[in-house]
Amino acid sequence: MSESDKIPYVGIVGLGYVGLPLAREFAAGGANVLGFDVNQQSVERINSGKSPLKHIPDEQVAGMVSTGRFEGTTDMSRMNKPDCLLICVPTPLTENREPDMTYVEDTCRTISENMRKGQLIVLESTTYPGTTRELMLPILEAGSGLTAGEDFFLAYSPEREDPGNKSFRTGTIPKVVGGLNKPSLKAAMDIYKYAIDQLVPVESCEVAEAAKIIENTYRCINIAMVNELKMLFDRMGIDVWSVINAAKTKPFGFQAFYPGPGLGGHCIPIDPFYLTWRARQYGLPTKFIELAGEINTSMPEYVIHRTMEALNSRKKAINGAKILVLGLAYKKDIDDVRESPSLELIELLRDKGAKVSYNDPYIPETWKQRKYDLKMKSRKITPKMLAGFDAVLIATDHSDYDYQMITDNAQLVIDTRNSCDKCKAAKKKVWKA
Repeated sequence: MSESDKIPYVGIVGLGYVGLPLAREFAAGGANVLGFDVNQQSVERINSGKSPLKHIPDEQVAGMVSTGRFEGTTDMSRMNKPDCLLICVPTPLTENREPDMTYVEDTCRTISENMRKGQLIVLESTTYPGTTRELMLPILEAGSGLTAGEDFFLAYSPEREDPGNKSFRTGTIPKVVGGLNKPSLKAAMDIYKYAIDQLVPVESCEVAEAAKIIENTYRCINIAMVNELKMLFDRMGIDVWSVINAAKTKPFGFQAFYPGPGLGGHCIPIDPFYLTWRARQYGLPTKFIELAGEINTSMPEYVIHRTMEALNSRKKAINGAKILVLGLAYKKDIDDVRESPSLELIELLRDKGAKVSYNDPYIPETWKQRKYDLKMKSRKITPKMLAGFDAVLIATDHSDYDYQMITDNAQLVIDTRNSCDKCKAAKKKVWKA
């Protein structure tokens, strides 16, 4: 930070699900924040005090802007102004399930053309071990003519966002920080202390990168186990939800994970494949992790199979059936559709000839994405509307839904989230999937 002003000036690249909450914490901690984003409409909305994200209220964004400590911009030439640049851009997978580092590479090139001596550059986006040192460092040095670790500082600190989780916010979640060298680590620690309550320094960027991967691979594997058990217990006539509820009463040695229609969000469906891709470069296939990924990615097909069974029990074919999908977001009470299994479910249903509609209280209409372009609008739920569908498929268990009303009026319910467990319903009206 500058000698004349000890208040840090923080640059955040990407004002989405990771960047905007981070900007909020820095502004609340007294730092000045300049947010960079390529989406002009989103930047204008933020600067007018409106939030582009459902789980961040407008009043919080308005409060950030009104303090004068926060501003959004699309002008990348201003990247030389902040003391640091924290990169919060997407890191998706390609069609071949390999890391797509396009956003990180493009961002680093832009930074390298505008950065100055003494700045700190930190990647927050989830990635594979080695990204900071092997991918970012050469791009930043080549474009700027500066030397990492001497002329500028470089670090990795993985985001740990959980949209919709009211128990934690960005500032209260312990933050792992790894630097290229000791001066880089110190620079990163000095910046993050303005936004995060507890910092966890580690010895290298690679350790921090690997820590993020192992956190989400752990969840991926355990979710795969319960998804596989769900299919097995279904054949055995055992309710997997009842089994998990019984098992979690053990006060040690067990953590409850729950099945679903597939994995969604940016992390769990993607991170393990980053690691398996990296492992192949070292000649060591990660069979266990790959198997977990295969199980989880197969779940939408299982849900379709159960839907066909449920319709068949009513002497109806899926071809031509009218089906309402409830919930487009990947998890409850948020507006995030990244990697949402609902998108694949809708395409699979359409492929089998079903006439599909959807409702999501947080997502009024779909938009073109990398893989999907559904061209749909959310349908308003009414008792009469529900009765007009051959089946209602609950893909996301939003708290807004009145599940008793849904089961009362729907002809048939396929429940992937155990949402209707306590609802009174006619026998075989609700199928678990």
